[in-house]
Amino acid sequence: MAVDSETRIEQFKKMAEADPDNELGHFSLGKAYYECGRYAEAEPCFARVLELNETFSKAYQFLGETRLKLDRRRDAIQTLRQGYSQASRRGDVMPRDEIARLLTSLGESLPEVQPGSRRETTSQAAGAGGGGFTCSRCGRPDGRMAERPFKGALGEEVLANVCGQCWTEWIGMGTMVINEMGLPLADPRAQKVYDEHMKEFLRLD
Repeated sequence: MAVDSETRIEQFKKMAEADPDNELGHFSLGKAYYECGRYAEAEPCFARVLELNETFSKAYQFLGETRLKLDRRRDAIQTLRQGYSQASRRGDVMPRDEIARLLTSLGESLPEVQPGSRRETTSQAAGAGGGGFTCSRCGRPDGRMAERPFKGALGEEVLANVCGQCWTEWIGMGTMVINEMGLPLADPRAQKVYDEHMKEFLRLD
């Protein structure tokens, strides 16, 4: 199911315009612009994501990279430093490490981060005999689902990392993704696209 770049951009534009508060729509649109080298158009998309959700670590990474492409080094470094701090507090390991690599390549030191993030606290509780669950999307230590929402390894990952409320939010968002992108889920390639959006929304790096 090959979809050309312009078609993807139009699909994500529809998602973002249909629901201006849809952070996934803006993020996906920004990524589509970024991958096409249309950095000036990508920048406001990632900025909008962070207006809607300041904890979206991956958006800081992409916004910082976009500003570097636009030769706005100072703005890029400020964004990346904010993203590093946010990702560290949330325990978003992959965005944190990528942002750290970018900052280091720019000759910048990494920000000091206060210990005791929500995930760290939960991890410590797990070591003391707690359940050890923290939702990858909202950071809450409760609301874990009683059973996996679908079969397979990804279903197990969702069960282990996503609370029931965030899963319910994805159901609505996932329906929009299917409709706007016209995904025939019987096609394995379409299923892969759907899964990628789900992991982005649920912060399953």
